Amino acid sequence: MVLVMSTLAFHHAAAVEASTDPVKDEPAITPANREFWAFKPLVRPAVPAILNHKAARNAIDQFVQARLEANGQTLTPPASPAMLIRRLTFDLTGLPPSPEEVRAFESACQAASANPALPDPLEALADHLLASPRYGEKWAGHWLDLARFAESDGFEHDAERKLAWKYRDWVIDSLNADLPLNDFVAMQIAGDEISPQHEAATGFLLAGPDMPDSNFQDERRHLLLNDITGTVGTAFLGLTIGCAQCHNHPFDPISQADFYRLRAFFDNLLPLKKDVQLPAVMTEPGPVPRLSHVAIRGDHQRPGPVVQPAYPRIADEQDAELAFASLPKSSGRRMALARWITRDDNRLFLRATANRLWQFHFGEALAATPNDLGHQGSAPTNAALLDWLACEIPAQKWSLKALHKLIVTSATYRQCGGNELPPSSQYRPFVRRRLTGEELRDAMLFTAGRLEYRSGGPSVRLAVSKSATTPDPEPNCRSIWLFAKRNENHPLLELFDRPDALLSCSRRNQSTNAPQALTLFNSAFSHSTAQALSENLLQTTPEASTLVLNATWQCFARPPTQAEQLLGEKFLAEHAQYTRDRKESLTDYCLALINSNAFCFID
Repeated sequence: MVLVMSTLAFHHAAAVEASTDPVKDEPAITPANREFWAFKPLVRPAVPAILNHKAARNAIDQFVQARLEANGQTLTPPASPAMLIRRLTFDLTGLPPSPEEVRAFESACQAASANPALPDPLEALADHLLASPRYGEKWAGHWLDLARFAESDGFEHDAERKLAWKYRDWVIDSLNADLPLNDFVAMQIAGDEISPQHEAATGFLLAGPDMPDSNFQDERRHLLLNDITGTVGTAFLGLTIGCAQCHNHPFDPISQADFYRLRAFFDNLLPLKKDVQLPAVMTEPGPVPRLSHVAIRGDHQRPGPVVQPAYPRIADEQDAELAFASLPKSSGRRMALARWITRDDNRLFLRATANRLWQFHFGEALAATPNDLGHQGSAPTNAALLDWLACEIPAQKWSLKALHKLIVTSATYRQCGGNELPPSSQYRPFVRRRLTGEELRDAMLFTAGRLEYRSGGPSVRLAVSKSATTPDPEPNCRSIWLFAKRNENHPLLELFDRPDALLSCSRRNQSTNAPQALTLFNSAFSHSTAQALSENLLQTTPEASTLVLNATWQCFARPPTQAEQLLGEKFLAEHAQYTRDRKESLTDYCLALINSNAFCFID
């Protein structure tokens, strides 16, 4: 009750605020405010005892199993090797495994089952996938969603940003090199101040939409700074700090003055000029910072009291001392903020990061609103596990690859799903997820043997069709390398919920609509993919039974079931009677496979 009353008091102060001095009238942060789960100090929980010790492979499983046992449930049995390698390969690289990789993994699992002294095949597979350059390409996509990355300005003119790709490449290269997470984040806030060779990382700050042609450059600057501040708040602290730019936050103990104090860390950016785009990296005009003001009711034409840079009070219980380095070309403010955000006791940063890692591996976050851990967000379903994972981040020396391996080698991750799930209410099923648009497109190219790999550089542009009947060829590179234009997206990626890059996106929508099915079945890209796959298959054998077997292996990374085998053979036989063209029949069969749930979903 005390917490509720304290929160209501803060909200009442926010609602009635009409003062021209938001600093003087700022509501105090009370001890009761800090009792909310996300604002509590981060303390490493003890690993719980469980009844079924055989079900656990590491501490993650003990936290999960303890919660399941309390509800009369248990982990599901392990997934088959074929299901597990497909799940893991997509999760870590965004691509399917080849039939040869599946067969090798199945053999390794069979040998390990017969001889427990052998190394765990899943651990070896995880190490192999994490060492692949495909890992950085896959996980960069998650981060670029958070960074609202695109290579154009947006709005009416949507002008191209010619060097924006350098930030994307920095993200990919840093993830592949396993740059420690604290450095990975700090460089994106202050790479130019901390380590000049990482200045491309500060493209994060300037990745949002912009309107260079605005007649009101002061307003443009105001909106840019607000966007930077709000994005830093959601991406790194898991709070909707941007809601406080016009008034005190209506739900969380974040005042308008808190917002502008945080904004002051970025207030020393270079002056903007009309019709001149933002630079590709963050730079400052010199070491002397400009004065920062609260904007009364968010109006840049109504400057309020001067504020100094400071961390949000609800996130900084110890009132960390601000010390700005003396730098020749910048104020050193962003470096101080970067070091504070990536402290090993920053409860919000660590909880937000652990929550997102869990979401990307399991399809659901522990707290279902990753960009909002505040009062309007969802409380974690397993708060102890979330805090343990958050504490594990610095304990693993900030290695993202170590955290991935910890998660994917758990018994929790190895659970079966889909058709392998036993029909019993005692099991909690593994969440099935649909492939993203990028994964669908890349998997189609991979399956057809057309995928071309790159190692960075300027983006590949989609050709513009001049005629509906003679479309220009589709580039065969991975989707991460396609030019990302805000107002013009690849049709397949747009249909399958690629975000618009206007705001930080922590969790993509998963819509279901008719155009998705129509595009997958009727588009020139789908037909060319099916045709290329059928041509490859016909080079190996003319036998219908073998064609069905090989096509299923190529598309599903597993052999067909008996029903699938019979249905495939029947389809090819009956279809050939109408077309009298074996290649066309097989092409249509391959098209059906890449439209199936077994291709488009991961169990």
